[in-house]
Amino acid sequence: MKKLILALSLLCTAATAVAENNPAWQYVDAKDLRVINKGFDDTGRFYSRIPASLADSVRPDLWDRAQCSAGIAVRFATDSRRIGVKYILRSDFHMLHMADTGTKGTDLYIFEGDSAWRHVNTNRPRVNNAEDRICEAQYVERLDGKPHEYMIYLPLYDGVEDLWVKVDSGATITAGRPELIAPRGRIVAYGTSIMQGGCASRTGNAATNIISRELNREVVNLGFSGEGKMDASMARAMARIPDVAAYIIDPVPNCTKMMCDTLTYDFVKILRTARPEVPIVMVEGPIYPYARYDSYFGAYLPEKNEAFHKNYLRLKEENPDNLYYLTSKDMDGIEDDGTVDGIHLTDLGFRHYADHLLPLLRQILSQ
Repeated sequence: MKKLILALSLLCTAATAVAENNPAWQYVDAKDLRVINKGFDDTGRFYSRIPASLADSVRPDLWDRAQCSAGIAVRFATDSRRIGVKYILRSDFHMLHMADTGTKGTDLYIFEGDSAWRHVNTNRPRVNNAEDRICEAQYVERLDGKPHEYMIYLPLYDGVEDLWVKVDSGATITAGRPELIAPRGRIVAYGTSIMQGGCASRTGNAATNIISRELNREVVNLGFSGEGKMDASMARAMARIPDVAAYIIDPVPNCTKMMCDTLTYDFVKILRTARPEVPIVMVEGPIYPYARYDSYFGAYLPEKNEAFHKNYLRLKEENPDNLYYLTSKDMDGIEDDGTVDGIHLTDLGFRHYADHLLPLLRQILSQ
């Protein structure tokens, strides 16, 4: 009997130790923390990117791309020793040329000291079953138990229905310090699949997210794969986003030469008329690697850029203030070694792209 009591006592002690080493999770709805990089509040689905009122005004494909959560992130601070995530995907999307970690995974970043955001870990997105589309993962354990600032980037090419941050049951979690990724003076970035984040290996490596961390600003990602075609309805919607410090306009890869010639002026003019105080950066399309050897695209891609630039000169002549232009000439890093498939960017390509924009953006924001 004594041996049985002793065995039961040891078993209880062991069970208690396991429970202490593996405390229960608490699940905190991200909407109760701080969701950043959203341009609109009236989006219908919380983690989509354009107003619900545009559902009947834009092409179905544009509407579909807008349901992706590209660029959206969650800011929080916690003293938890473990951090995880649980979220429901919209479609469990997959592409042959982009890693699932970028398409539908999430990245955890920590603010290190008082200097920079550092990548902690990425979840490998696996759904429980095709019906519920739930991804759940732990990023890290055995943290020091001190308060730290964190950020989670949402999927680039899939949508999110709901998302919860997982921390230890006894941990404190708040929305974090508001001055980190400051809400003032947001940048609104409009463009194509490249702007959306194709084909970053993980979500924090999309150009808008790199720029956001380095400038300590919210960057609204309005990149739409195949659908950055300078729709007037999108320009009007962008014009009503509050507290904008700069617009980035990068649609050339999705546009024909005729579209660059006929749509650019009106698209930019809508923004300039509605928000004359906000600087606009027009970005040429890159000359893809294969265009060096393909005689058709070797001629056609520069012609698209020339049509885009012609409209810039027309707009600049009308009003020289707050209008800037970046050519493709300084994007050699992208063209040489920065693509997955000759078009869409690798992580290195996104680093080159961000570095192409950052000096001018810093200049604009310092004025």
